[in-house]
Amino acid sequence: MENLVSIGKILNFHGIKGEIKAGFTKGREDFIAGLKTAFVKSVGEIISLNVESVRFHKQFALIKFKEINSVNDAEKYKGLDIFADRAEIAENLDEDEYLISDLIGMSVYSSDDEKIGTIEEVGNNNAGEILKIKDGIGNFHLIPFVKDLVPVVDLKNNMIVINNIRGLIE
Repeated sequence: MENLVSIGKILNFHGIKGEIKAGFTKGREDFIAGLKTAFVKSVGEIISLNVESVRFHKQFALIKFKEINSVNDAEKYKGLDIFADRAEIAENLDEDEYLISDLIGMSVYSSDDEKIGTIEEVGNNNAGEILKIKDGIGNFHLIPFVKDLVPVVDLKNNMIVINNIRGLIE
């Protein structure tokens, strides 16, 4: 499972020919439309599904998998997360886009090279991503994940640099 990343969730079936209705992250329509293979985990088993077609309706993806050909087939997958290969996702990220799992555990430094702490979690407040950073004494700091505050994300060296403006981290 560590080479798979969740990209959506099967919410229901759509129609009678096995098409499923999936929720996904807004702005990822091109990636979802280009999928050839997706995976689901059911009863501890990873199941590979071949994408036959993808279309969008309102805020949902309507996906037809070759292996799902009826409402009964689709019903078995309802509520399951949809996964894609991590390498395929990484290839399709835009500049300055990162997988959340890559950010967790990264060391955080101020622009004057002082260690602030470690990223514990990445959340979303509907306006954007928020980094939850735990410092050396156990305090948590919430930092908006925006270029002005986080100018450097160095995956190779497992560190980020933040511009510690006054009042951001006391």
